[in-house]
Amino acid sequence: MNAPATSSMPRALSPEYRERLMRMAREVSFSEGARIFEEGGHADRFWIIRTGTVDLDMRVPGRQAAVIDSLGHNELLGWSWLYPPHTWHLGAEAVTPLRTYEFDAADVRAECRRDPEFGRTVAEWVGRIVAHRLQAARTRLLDLYGPYGSGGMR
Repeated sequence: MNAPATSSMPRALSPEYRERLMRMAREVSFSEGARIFEEGGHADRFWIIRTGTVDLDMRVPGRQAAVIDSLGHNELLGWSWLYPPHTWHLGAEAVTPLRTYEFDAADVRAECRRDPEFGRTVAEWVGRIVAHRLQAARTRLLDLYGPYGSGGMR
């Protein structure tokens, strides 16, 4: 259930903006099974996945967390950093060893304020990802907990 190609950074940001964003990155790794963030926690950073797979999950009262989506190479991990109140809407766990580029959210938001066109482009990129993830969450939850056949696209 990977995000559509429109959510990957190379197709979403111009070379100039991609380069500017990547200047703010640092490389980090997570081991298999590592919890990267928890639903409801403070969203102060985000990642672009270099290698590996991560599951996005949602707490469901009285049940195990439901896996909403799986992300891989070149996908954005985390969008809650951009929109107040900067609180994670989902949780994330490394399914395999994960290598990422990590970004400090405050630094990226400050750059977005300094250059409104850069900020608009980043907001559109992240907004497309949010729309996809919300649809994926809806579909997955209907598949897991709704009446048979209710999760399909209409």
